[in-house]
Amino acid sequence: MAETQEPFFHREGNTYTPTLRANGWWRPTGNLHARVMIGLFAHVIEQQFGEPDLQPARLTADLYRLPDLAPITVSTRIVRQGARIKVIEAELFSGGVSSARASCQLLRRSQQPEASVWAQTGWDAAPPDQVAPPPKPFTDKWEMRPILPPGAIVANDLRAPGPRRTWLREVRPLVGGEPYTPFSRVATGVDYTSPIANGSETGLDFINSDVTLYLHRQPVGEWIGYEVVDHQSAEGIALGHCRLHDIEGPIGFSSCAALAQRRQ
Repeated sequence: MAETQEPFFHREGNTYTPTLRANGWWRPTGNLHARVMIGLFAHVIEQQFGEPDLQPARLTADLYRLPDLAPITVSTRIVRQGARIKVIEAELFSGGVSSARASCQLLRRSQQPEASVWAQTGWDAAPPDQVAPPPKPFTDKWEMRPILPPGAIVANDLRAPGPRRTWLREVRPLVGGEPYTPFSRVATGVDYTSPIANGSETGLDFINSDVTLYLHRQPVGEWIGYEVVDHQSAEGIALGHCRLHDIEGPIGFSSCAALAQRRQ
């Protein structure tokens, strides 16, 4: 499916030009969606610094400016290069203006200790191919399979009452002609942490200012499952937290901070 869809970016050298599909939610005149900014950070960092034995264990993106659809460049630097850990910083420029930055920690895989540690069991959700799509798709930028509470009848999980769970899959390439990796795929979708954790039954009133993705292993397959763990907010500041799954089980966590915001 993804090969037939218009990508979010076209690349020429070190410049990434957004297409109209990269447009976000908050401005009718056009703004770059946070999801593609986070995905681009993962894409660039992995291309420049990834190694087969290194697991991208954490990616944090600070989203401090709402850019338009001007051409994008990403600068990077190594903070720490060790035998077991690599730390990378990256900065995203939109039309030459600094708009976001990221920090990525990559850890070298090794032998798992034999002693067991308590962990919450994985969710009991049906696999995505057994979950019906919503009657009307929420967007054509990604695909969702909301996991609804018994008896619930809603168009999408953003309006479902109670703890929310959904499967999400990318349907458009991030960069034209460059396939997703497991890391860039999950990073592109992780901005969904904010709407699924911070959205009310009437809509989304918070714009996220950061997102952090934690992964203890690479996801398997195209579908990523989001399970809201908590939402907290006061005085216009919100926090959201999710557990993440793939078709084989838990893969990590995602969290975000957000500010109260009205759509223009």
